[in-house]
Amino acid sequence: MPSAMEGSEGGEGEILSYEETEDDNVSPTDLSELLKEGTKESHDRAENTQFVKEFLKGRIKRELFKRATVALYFTYSALEEEMDRNKDNPVFAPLYFPLELHRREALVKDLKYFYGEGWKEKIQCSEATQHYVDRIHHVGQHEPELLVAHAYTRYMGDLSGGQVLKKVAQRALKLPSTEEGIQFYVFDNVSNAQQFKQLYRARMNALDLDKNTKERIVEEANRAFRFNMQVFDELDEIGRSLTEEAQDGGLPAHDGKGDLRKCPYYADKLAGEAGAGCPCHAAVALAKHPLVQLILAACVAVAAGAAAWYSM
Repeated sequence: MPSAMEGSEGGEGEILSYEETEDDNVSPTDLSELLKEGTKESHDRAENTQFVKEFLKGRIKRELFKRATVALYFTYSALEEEMDRNKDNPVFAPLYFPLELHRREALVKDLKYFYGEGWKEKIQCSEATQHYVDRIHHVGQHEPELLVAHAYTRYMGDLSGGQVLKKVAQRALKLPSTEEGIQFYVFDNVSNAQQFKQLYRARMNALDLDKNTKERIVEEANRAFRFNMQVFDELDEIGRSLTEEAQDGGLPAHDGKGDLRKCPYYADKLAGEAGAGCPCHAAVALAKHPLVQLILAACVAVAAGAAAWYSM
């Protein structure tokens, strides 16, 4: 299950980017501004991958959501390991917020919910995720000044559009109201997401970085987007191979536009749940029963024989 990734500030209706107004005091040469402008194209491409579009429409299979959660677990385990390694490094230290941001423990809770206590033996890192993980470890160990690109892309997105994805997943998969299975999106130690993101960007802009390093960070952020898109494409391919039995039933997430009662699909489903389903739908469902189909076939055969005899 992807999280929303931080990127350009979009217009009305954009899901995966943040919505609040930027600080008027920022400069075009500030790292936050360079990242916003420099990742616009990557952000748009990521938002328009098939997996993300289907997710936002509520068409997400439970098995696929579980696998997305696994991918996030391996990604954030690597990211937070490297952040811990560089917590005292001046090129990253001001952005080290383990209490507020770290997601690994939350993802462990989600994996326990989906896979049970033996979850570790039931999961494995996918090929696309492994490429992402390898890059994060390389950056943390050899180019720590680029670690900010990965942290910014992931965490700021989680605090933004990620909260929309949380609601979509909860509804589409009928997850408990206690937020089990979606702890990844719950930031208990961030009381005001907008203010925290402003603080994070201010800290980012205060890093002592030259122009070349800032350009490399923007390039690395675009690389992070590409890794995420590769994971999305991999999940999309897996999703196409899943059987219908693996899909969690129920209503797709409504997009909030128009009157829900006027949607034929929702009206039929809701009426059925209330015990007032359409008689035609009941007849069709009955006709799908194997025994009924056998009886109908026999009747058709008898009728055909009678018609043939009568026409002789």
